[in-house]
Amino acid sequence: MTETDTLPEPPRLTRPDGSPVRALVVDDEPSLADLVSMALRYEGWDVRTALTGEDAVTEGHTFAPDIVVLDIMLPDIDGLEVMKRMRTDGRDVPVLFLTAKDAVDDRVAGLTAGGDDYVTKPFSLEELVARLRGLIRRSASVVSEKADPEIRVGDLVLNEESYEVRRGDTEIELTATEFELLRYLMRNPRRVLSKAQILDRVWSYDFGGRSSIVEIYISYLRKKIDTLGPAMIHTVRGVGYLIKPVS
Repeated sequence: MTETDTLPEPPRLTRPDGSPVRALVVDDEPSLADLVSMALRYEGWDVRTALTGEDAVTEGHTFAPDIVVLDIMLPDIDGLEVMKRMRTDGRDVPVLFLTAKDAVDDRVAGLTAGGDDYVTKPFSLEELVARLRGLIRRSASVVSEKADPEIRVGDLVLNEESYEVRRGDTEIELTATEFELLRYLMRNPRRVLSKAQILDRVWSYDFGGRSSIVEIYISYLRKKIDTLGPAMIHTVRGVGYLIKPVS
């Protein structure tokens, strides 16, 4: 791999006719709705947003989305009612609920009512996109342009579907946050990523912690990856971190 190599792209998902996956993002916080929409457009999806439950129901029938990101707490009708009305036409569109951090009852109610998954606010955009990709793959309404879900940097391999990581023949157990951090590094091989970039992409959209959390998780990855061979994760002092194959 050379300095001019392009970073590996995740498998593109499309509808069976080759058109983009349709996603509907429903949240009464415009900034959050825009942020999630931007991340999904980066995946190549056709995205629409709605700020109220009534607008979401309308979009659900006219836009016919393949996946819905749905906040449970909306200013008019709640997300559970929105999902119910969307499914009156017989389309069992997959729904991922957004819930408040401590709203356990909302999460239970959402899944009991037929929701497919949920994430709690604040959340990692990487995790959200990964959850949505998994949901629509299982829905059989989309196809993948590429069959290989693996990202490779040297002898390090990360599987985006099975969440397995290995270096050479050795399996590596990672936490969810470690996995997202490693995935971000591996999608950008030989590129120096600043702490601010890593915080913005791997941690929550409004993460209020200190940048030292990045140093801590980089050290976790080094203990699990760089101890298996020559170092792959490097620090560029005053700039950030990068991952590259062993020369």
